Amino acid sequence: MWFAFALHDTGYLRRGDMDGSEGEEHVLLGARIMGSLFGPAWEDECLRHSRYWSRRMGLPISRLCLADKLAFALTPAWLYLPMAGWTGELQEYMVRSRERQAGDHAFTVEEERLVRSEIPYDWLRGLQSYTLRWVERHRNQWMAFGGATAGGEHVPANETQALRLR
Repeated sequence: MWFAFALHDTGYLRRGDMDGSEGEEHVLLGARIMGSLFGPAWEDECLRHSRYWSRRMGLPISRLCLADKLAFALTPAWLYLPMAGWTGELQEYMVRSRERQAGDHAFTVEEERLVRSEIPYDWLRGLQSYTLRWVERHRNQWMAFGGATAGGEHVPANETQALRLR
């Protein structure tokens, strides 16, 4: 799992955007690397860490998706905002999150107000609040190891076998 944490977003390298048409396919590189190192189950885990990719392929999200979203939601503003600013993605994220979440009735009134703010700290508070609630709502929807298939190969439901894959 630690390798998946480190490699799942490597596909963003050399992409023209983070959340646009190029960024949406970022899952492919990390998944290929994980697949070559650890097999098809881990390739599948990385492919399905993207909500967009999972929806596009008609697949359930992976547990890595939940961990990735939870990591974002729990990262303190004093760390997240400078990191996102240094990479240049902060402004893109702020704009894209407003576009993608527009009309999403899952936001509370307060979250909606914060996400629409031009103040990065407020925007982050709103999106992190929404993301925490999203993770809670979807935590039972992922499929991993127990009865899932990856690359046409059955992933063992036996926990002992599954642990060897982790």
